[in-house]
Amino acid sequence: MRVDKFLWCVRYFKTRSVATNACKTGKVKIKGDNVKPSREVYPQDKITVRKNQINYEIEVLDIPTSRLGAKLVGLYVNDITPKEAFEKMELLKYSKDYYRKKGVGRPTKKDRRDIDDWFEEKGESKQDTEIKLENNGEETKE
Repeated sequence: MRVDKFLWCVRYFKTRSVATNACKTGKVKIKGDNVKPSREVYPQDKITVRKNQINYEIEVLDIPTSRLGAKLVGLYVNDITPKEAFEKMELLKYSKDYYRKKGVGRPTKKDRRDIDDWFEEKGESKQDTEIKLENNGEETKE
């Protein structure tokens, strides 16, 4: 069976064309070598699939005749992906949730409250800060 069809059959990709594109762009490897979508898959092959920033490692146990239901995938594939890959993805997800690039949109309500709390901890009021910003950081005597 072709590798793109196999990955579609065992539900690693939603459509066969997505599986084909993954093979063409080098996201699918068999025994460490990049493969074309037409490469044949045999039992005991180890396939590495890069998807969603995780390198999934799967071992082929048997070749299915057609696309499988989700409950039957375990009969044909053994997932040997290390747990560290999933933990790394969790850390990435948490770091992206909080970080916002400078100049990208307005602050959210939570961001605004955090900024206000930070200024209160420093002992400056919000009005003092706004006056400093208007005067290019110079303090004025009133």
